[in-house]
Amino acid sequence: MINFVAMKLTVVIPVYRVEATLDRCVESVLIQDIDDMEVILVDDGSPDSCPKMCDGWTEKDSRISVIHKENGGLSEARNAALDIAKGDYVTFVDSDDWLDEGTYKAILNLMDDNDIVEYPVAHRLSLSDRSYENMDDYWLTEQAYTHTFAWNKVYRRTLFNGIRYPKRKVFEDVYTLPLLLRKAKRISTTSQGCYHYEWNPSGITATADGKKLAMLLDAHLTSGMPIDDRYYMYLVNIQMDVWEQTGRPIILPTRQVNTSSLDGKLKIKSILLNVLGISTLCRINKFIHYFKKPNRW
Repeated sequence: MINFVAMKLTVVIPVYRVEATLDRCVESVLIQDIDDMEVILVDDGSPDSCPKMCDGWTEKDSRISVIHKENGGLSEARNAALDIAKGDYVTFVDSDDWLDEGTYKAILNLMDDNDIVEYPVAHRLSLSDRSYENMDDYWLTEQAYTHTFAWNKVYRRTLFNGIRYPKRKVFEDVYTLPLLLRKAKRISTTSQGCYHYEWNPSGITATADGKKLAMLLDAHLTSGMPIDDRYYMYLVNIQMDVWEQTGRPIILPTRQVNTSSLDGKLKIKSILLNVLGISTLCRINKFIHYFKKPNRW
C-alpha cells in the first residue's frame, strides 16, 4: 500500500541542458520558506551534468525528488511530474529562471479563495490585484492570451485531473491554459511576488519558424475562448507571419473590426484589414519585409 502524504505545494522544474542556471533556480525555490512543499526535478534526458546535479540536490534537501526520463520535451516533463504530484497546489518553474524570495508564501495566502493565481514577471508583465469569476472576462480584460505562461501561476492541482500538456506541440501553454480556465471557478491576478524570466535566444519563442507559429495560431483558434477586436488583431499578426513563412492557406476567419476600439498602429492596420482583407494585408506585410531585409542586393 502506497502512503500518499498530502502537502501544500508541488513545484515542478523540468531540466534539460541548464548546467549554468539550475542551481540558481532551485535555490530560489528553496528559500521560499515553505516547509510543506515538494520540489520535483524532471531530468528530461539531459546529456550533460544536469542528471548528477539533480541527484545532488536530493541529498541537500529532503523536499526534493528527481524523475530521470528519456528526452521527450517540455510537455512530457511537466506531465511526468503531474502524475506523481502530491500538493494541494502546483506550479512550474523553468530551470533557467528564478523567483523573488517570499513569492510563493504571498501567493499561497490567496489560494484558499482561488483556483488560479497569476503573479508578475520582471520587466515583462505587471499585474494589479483583481479577481474574476468569469474566465472570459479575465481572458480579454487582462489580455491573458498574450501571457499564457505556465510558470507565473499557481494552480489548484485538481484542475489538472484529466488535463495534461500536449505532446509534440510547441506553445503548449496556449493549448492548456484555456482548458484549465474552463474548470476554474475563480482566478486572481496579484501585484505580489515576482518571477524572473531568462530570455533564451535558442528557445522556442526566439526561434519560432512558420511551422511553429502555425501551431500557435491553431492553439488560439481551437481554444474556445472569446475573441474581441484587440485579440483578433493579435491573431492577424500571427497569421501574417505564418503565411509569409510557409505560404499555407489563411485559416483565420474574416471579420470586420471595430476600429474605434483600437489606437495607434493597431488602428491603422485594422482599417487596412477592413478595406483590403486579410489576404491582401498578408501580401503587403511580406512585401514590406522583403524590402527591409539587409543585404538584399
